[in-house]
Amino acid sequence: MRFAVIGDYGAGGQTEQDVANLVKSWNPDFILTVGDNNYPSGAAETIDWRIGAFYREYIYPYKGTLGKGADRNRFFPSLGNHDWNTDQAQAYLDYFTLPGNERYYDFVWGPAQFFALDSDYREPDGVTVTSRQALWLQTRLAESKSIWKIVFMHHPPFTSGKRGPVEWLRWPFGEWGATAVLSGHDHFYERLSIDGFPYFINGLGGGGIYDFGPVAAGSEARYNADYGAILVIADARRIIFQFINPSNEIIDTYQITR
Repeated sequence: MRFAVIGDYGAGGQTEQDVANLVKSWNPDFILTVGDNNYPSGAAETIDWRIGAFYREYIYPYKGTLGKGADRNRFFPSLGNHDWNTDQAQAYLDYFTLPGNERYYDFVWGPAQFFALDSDYREPDGVTVTSRQALWLQTRLAESKSIWKIVFMHHPPFTSGKRGPVEWLRWPFGEWGATAVLSGHDHFYERLSIDGFPYFINGLGGGGIYDFGPVAAGSEARYNADYGAILVIADARRIIFQFINPSNEIIDTYQITR
């Protein structure tokens, strides 16, 4: 199983195209997004030009007008704050056909189960550790029979970003059974280890690049010299995360072995 992770990508233009070309060169089985799919405000007028123009070959059913879509859905987004800013994320909900309530959901592919969360404060089912959404995640993780359990969302619980971490999302993911947490929001790449549990931030999908703030405790890798995406390769024995820039330079590699 090979999949790509993109974040904060929906700006249009050459930088998004460069990352899309990189991702497609890997021929991934599917793509995850860690939010901010449709800049600047999540409007219906821009969504096809921010997403479909670059990734429609992975989307099913593709409801846009820019060409042919996929015959099976291979594009699994999560909501970002910009996606919420117009009509309570209605354009996003109309554009995609996703499992569950479409704001947070899970699916299984190969040896892994994936859990998309809505980390925005406007989520109707809440974003705190005692929320209905958190209870759903805890229950689904406990029920999962998959080898790898990947949580992905927009806001980072831990970060070296200048805006600081989103502390309401410091749920006990590892205790609940997750393998790793993927997020975006800060437009750089960072990998952190918090009590031995891996967190990844990938906001280099096409939006403007951010500077780092004070280095957070647990930060093990940081990069903001160019755009890029995460390539993940997994089988029943190991899962490997690599951040790669458009020049095909491998910036960081992290592996978990059973």
